[in-house]
Amino acid sequence: LPTGLYKKVLVILHDSILPYMNEPTLMIDFLTVAYGVGGAISLLALNGLFILIHQHNLEYPDFYKKLYSLLDPSIYHVKYRARFFHLADLFLSSSHLPAYLVAAFIKRLSRLALTAPPEALLMVIPFICNLFRRHPACRVLVHRPNGPEDKSEDLYIMEEEEPSESRALQSSLWEIQALQNHYHPEVAKAAAVLNQSLSEMEDDISGLLELSAYELFDREIKKKAADVPLEFEQIRGLFGKKNDIFAEHFCLD
Repeated sequence: LPTGLYKKVLVILHDSILPYMNEPTLMIDFLTVAYGVGGAISLLALNGLFILIHQHNLEYPDFYKKLYSLLDPSIYHVKYRARFFHLADLFLSSSHLPAYLVAAFIKRLSRLALTAPPEALLMVIPFICNLFRRHPACRVLVHRPNGPEDKSEDLYIMEEEEPSESRALQSSLWEIQALQNHYHPEVAKAAAVLNQSLSEMEDDISGLLELSAYELFDREIKKKAADVPLEFEQIRGLFGKKNDIFAEHFCLD
């Protein structure tokens, strides 16, 4: 199929085609091939694959390896970002997933977050916090006492395609610490949450999935600004100097 038509079919496949088929499993080959294409087409194939895995017992041995490979810098910029993270949240919700796999996703998302826009960061930081709540074994990434002083000594292998070989569990989450100094105050505040013990209840990220730069800007300009002091020290005399000759003879009352 032409790329444009391919995307249009995959966008509606999960709710306008599969529910009306007598044998949805006939779409297994089509969806698995689309999932292997890469880029936006792979992201759009996730919806249909999820239905086949969840409702029709499809087994896909390398599913998580492929999902991991979809995490590249563009993931925070594509218009299908909300759809992808909604499904990624479902796929990573099982408490039976091995710690090394979840740690690899946390570490890769954090590394890519260093170049992500603020609206994406405000969504992915709570997403990462939820993963820590579901998988306490991964909290060693935050609480590792002897993390690398030099970030070039990070043991995590970003280029490794196999999550089990990425050495994510042996690393530390210095990327989130770096985001605590982000230029956007809301991002810095969200990243600082990991300095404290996380609550048991998960953050609801559904309202953050569709957050756009326009909404973020609109939210900022509608904030009521507090009074900003124009003088650091209270003025004492006519020209503001404490021991000035004018302060002895003139007052501002």
